Amino acid sequence: MKQKKNEDALVARIARALAGTKPSALDCGLGDDAALWRPTPGRQLILTCDWFLEGSHFLRHKHPADAVGWKCLARATSDIAAMGGQPRCFLLSLALPGALAGRWLNQFLSGLKRASQALHCECAGGDTTWENKVLIGVTVIGEVRRARAIRRCGAKPGDLIFVSGTLGEAGLGFRQLRRGRGMARPSNHALRKHLYPEPRLALGAWLAERRLASTMMDISDGLSTDLARLCKASGVGARIESVSLPRTARLPAAEAEGFALHGGEDYELLFTVGPRNAQRLPEKFHGLSLTCIGSITKERRLVVETGQGIQTLQPGGWDPFR
Repeated sequence: MKQKKNEDALVARIARALAGTKPSALDCGLGDDAALWRPTPGRQLILTCDWFLEGSHFLRHKHPADAVGWKCLARATSDIAAMGGQPRCFLLSLALPGALAGRWLNQFLSGLKRASQALHCECAGGDTTWENKVLIGVTVIGEVRRARAIRRCGAKPGDLIFVSGTLGEAGLGFRQLRRGRGMARPSNHALRKHLYPEPRLALGAWLAERRLASTMMDISDGLSTDLARLCKASGVGARIESVSLPRTARLPAAEAEGFALHGGEDYELLFTVGPRNAQRLPEKFHGLSLTCIGSITKERRLVVETGQGIQTLQPGGWDPFR
């Protein structure tokens, strides 16, 4: 049976595909002019939005549609993790060609549904329209216990700099995707991390509840770029030890260092911790490594210590205007 392609039919399909399966904090959501949402008493709201655009953030002929669905929500939700919060619901703005309103859309919604369930973040509504390329805008609403949110502006000289997980794997996965033929498949860890990133919600919430981190953000555009933003917000500098960077073992050391410093889309957490609190951090959190890579300095510059000496660390990660 041929599927209808008018907007009402499209919205109805999205509503069916993303219908919640658990008790909801929404008094009304999909199907009304706007959503009514009940915030939890004693918590502050976290609001974030994110673009995910064909040609800039994904390639239609390379990225599976279900990975596009998963990733558009996961990357927006990573901003909630970066403040120590938990996601509650999201709004989806979707523009796409009519030719993609069949199988591609079904697969996209399947991936988005899986992400919604895994991240406990239900769809509260959104908007749809036609466009000759796929344009996706996701707005996520989250919550954090009052006075527990971790921001970028609290780092002090002497604080230690930590990252979660391994850096540069998603960048390596993207290179593999571009060099491969046809549609990508998650055939190894690097490709899986690029296609299906996992926001570090549990770690972010744990750090916030225990007030361990003085600052925190997610690594979306690359360590060199995101660390510069954290330092600017706090009015400090940083010194990174190259040998301490948790890098992929799939590349020669120098190349792996470049990916660790400048590769984007890892969606790991970058956070600073005072020396006393650093003693309370485990080496691993639920199997996820936590690595000290340097320290915050009073001098407002970023440097990296390598075998060749100390060098200025220039932001070399993702910049859509560069």
